[in-house]
Amino acid sequence: RRPDCRWFSGAAENGGETHFGFETVSETEKASKVYKVFENVAQKSDVMNDAMSLGIHRLWKDALLHVMHPQPGARLLDVAGGTGDIAFRFLEYVRSQQERQQRRAVSLRQTPLWRDVSDRYPDGGGAPESAVVVCDINKEMLKVGRQRADSRGVTTGLSWVVGDAEELLFNDDQFVLYTIAFGIWNVTHIDQALKEALQVLKPGGRFLCLEFSKVTNPVLERLVTLWMSLKSVPSVQEEFKGLMEDSGFFCVQYFNLTGGVVALHSGFKL
Repeated sequence: RRPDCRWFSGAAENGGETHFGFETVSETEKASKVYKVFENVAQKSDVMNDAMSLGIHRLWKDALLHVMHPQPGARLLDVAGGTGDIAFRFLEYVRSQQERQQRRAVSLRQTPLWRDVSDRYPDGGGAPESAVVVCDINKEMLKVGRQRADSRGVTTGLSWVVGDAEELLFNDDQFVLYTIAFGIWNVTHIDQALKEALQVLKPGGRFLCLEFSKVTNPVLERLVTLWMSLKSVPSVQEEFKGLMEDSGFFCVQYFNLTGGVVALHSGFKL
């Protein structure tokens, strides 16, 4: 029997209430609280992420990119990605794939192909036609992301959009990849966000979600509960998998990282 996924719908049965950490709040109140939290911490988000995860969040995000394995020409929508952590990794990964293809072409003496690729390769940006759109509901988080892009000299292949995961303003079948890292629990109606994700993905497109989950290691669980309100989260891995399947995703699976502190969820649109 599939686990009960009603918790993930965002609304409880008693009049549109939902979870915010240890609290039970109204749906409207949650949206306001989440926005205020990230507005206040936007400039300190990197320091907070390092402190809360002991720096391991960097490895988790690297793992997301390796599982994604994007190729030149891929188009990514990164939701709740305001500071650009996933976006910058995506562009760098795609660039490394492009350079690898160039080296392979040279080694195979496919000089015309190599020259063609090289001529179309933009300096300082991602691979040809590769692009990532960072979508976040919080303007302050996007502001930090833009500042980081400027400091890194990233001027191509990247755009920033204010938007709501529950009501995306993009055309259907537009993206090959959709990511949301440490943002899904902040969404009021998670089931609606998943439906929107499915809508904007192209057939064959992939959804990837990196999120805190139910720790499977008892020692780690005691440590994690010191800095995350995971006690309000049920056995999320299987339940979230069920919700993804209910939303229309196929080949749904998840991978526990660091003893289940974080899980990487994956699904495809057919």
